[in-house]
Amino acid sequence: MEEPTVSAAESAPVVLDSSGGRVTRSEASAEVSAPGVYLASSPVAESPQPHDKSPCGCGGCGRAAPAADGTSHPLETYSPFVYAVGRLEPRMTSLAIEKEFAQATGRAETANLTDRQALHAVLSDPQSRYLAKHLCYVLVIQGIDTYILRPRDPADYDLLVDAIGASPRTSDLHVVIGLRGPLSPPDLCNGLMLPQVSFDQVYAFDADSLVAGLPKPDDLDEESFRSASRELFDRVIQIADNAGSSDEHRALNYSAVRYAQIYAHTAQAFASGLALTAVETRPSRLSGSSRNIQDVVLSYTNRTTDVTEKHFVRVDVTEAFPFLVTKLSPYYDR
Repeated sequence: MEEPTVSAAESAPVVLDSSGGRVTRSEASAEVSAPGVYLASSPVAESPQPHDKSPCGCGGCGRAAPAADGTSHPLETYSPFVYAVGRLEPRMTSLAIEKEFAQATGRAETANLTDRQALHAVLSDPQSRYLAKHLCYVLVIQGIDTYILRPRDPADYDLLVDAIGASPRTSDLHVVIGLRGPLSPPDLCNGLMLPQVSFDQVYAFDADSLVAGLPKPDDLDEESFRSASRELFDRVIQIADNAGSSDEHRALNYSAVRYAQIYAHTAQAFASGLALTAVETRPSRLSGSSRNIQDVVLSYTNRTTDVTEKHFVRVDVTEAFPFLVTKLSPYYDR
């Protein structure tokens, strides 16, 4: 007797999707999930592709990672890059590390040092340098634990120790540039679960020193320029939900710490009777398929006539390191 033949579509295993519908295994495996997230319609994890083997878990260094919510909506992408401004806080990862650090502190010369100064002194000692790899480094933004930092290069733990500083102050801020990854496991940082950032660069600066180091225009007095610059810096840093992970916030943070002209222009606006009424970021009309460009727009309103004028800078945020495209220029709504 001739055996019945079965087509490939009929032989494919059948699974249920999130809505209860029947789909074949071949159809289910065609969906792509975000790193570390398995869709309900993909019960078996596929073997990772070569471009997925990234230390940051972001789908490949320098690539936008796919994001899926388990629905039938088209897949969206998010930028894996981070350009954040916050405060670096080292923390003990376990009781054993805390006791080991206490013993190393007892061997070091820590008289007349604060706790943070003693921490830096111990980590700077070559005999105790091994402890730097066992601490957890948390970036705190506006008082909220936001990221756990990990160097992409193991040799860059020295950058974290240097960023802590020998004489840390409460006004110290840290800039972190890197790639955002998955949530940390509970045992990485004593139960703290936050997105990990594999950083390329981290450095510290003091807000007062930043403002003091800005070049002052000749037509402005010193006190007016410094006060105006500090107000603008505080306004940019305190914008709600600025975790430095979206394209808009990366462009804004880059402008705040790397482009001095916006401070000089704001001081001149204050001297002319204008008030800084808005700081916003919009996708530039110059953005295309190959480059991602953001417009950072500053709005100034005349205190007497209530007329608003706008100026902007263009920042390219396509890759991990943003850069300036267009200098400060008048902005006109279209």
